[in-house]
Amino acid sequence: MNPVVAADGLAHAYAAARALDGLSFAVPAGELYGLVGADGAGKTTALRILAGLIVPQRGTARVAGLDPADAGSGVRESLGYMPQRYSLYGDLSVAENLRFFARLFCLSRAVYAERSARLLAITRLERFAERPAQQLSGGMYKKLALACALLHRPRVLLLDEPTNGVDPVSRLDLWQLLYEFVAEGMAVVVSTPYMDEAERCHRVGLVHHGRLLLEGEPQTLVAAFPESVLRVVGAAERAEAVLERAGADVVAVAPLGGALRVVVRRDAVAALAAALAAEGAGVETLRPSFEDLFLVRAAAGASPGEAAA
Repeated sequence: MNPVVAADGLAHAYAAARALDGLSFAVPAGELYGLVGADGAGKTTALRILAGLIVPQRGTARVAGLDPADAGSGVRESLGYMPQRYSLYGDLSVAENLRFFARLFCLSRAVYAERSARLLAITRLERFAERPAQQLSGGMYKKLALACALLHRPRVLLLDEPTNGVDPVSRLDLWQLLYEFVAEGMAVVVSTPYMDEAERCHRVGLVHHGRLLLEGEPQTLVAAFPESVLRVVGAAERAEAVLERAGADVVAVAPLGGALRVVVRRDAVAALAAALAAEGAGVETLRPSFEDLFLVRAAAGASPGEAAA
């Protein structure tokens, strides 16, 4: 693999809060890579380092072979960055925000006209070109921010939780846009706390307390999941008592609507299911999900150290 994005042993802390603890990953051109983890896992810090906004206290970052912290290297021409928080000018219209970024990247009028027309078309924002950014819905705002980040056609696109606060239809639109640009050879690194979005990526890195717990293709990782998953319904107090007595055979427990989702060691499934049924609980075997995988690996690899954003 010839990476266009490379993070090697990144470490960074904010006072006593450790955000990154030796994080390493690499992304080639034409790949959609997901940094997946809960809030506070270190995802934002990793992307800010790759964007050149933070210099890591240890380790190295490279984008298109260049140090993103070196503004004089020309790396910014290869990089598009969409931060998690609102970053556009709210009192400027959709078209005015695009024109501002075109001037920022010194695009000619002809190039700007061609690229902005295409981006407005694929984001379906043409009708709203004169609407102020602060009056856009959450999903429309995120699509405008994406268009601004793509205007100079970067080789690398960094997206920090781009679907946070976005409605389901706009989330689907955003992912479809990412697939189109990746198909054209762009390398995309997207951070997300949503485990269902992990399965949309070509490869993922599971991040917890600033460390990479697991990396690979989502389907391959889930297929190799070594435990079994049960849905337990009813007899709540008695079922919880059974799970507590099972000790280490129960790997993880999470609420699932009015039921419990229980990850169990495979060789203990039959005995545990029988014990739960004897207490009047309903038991159903479920297909493992990416969330199950993350919960188990986080529990196994968790560090008591505190992480930051």
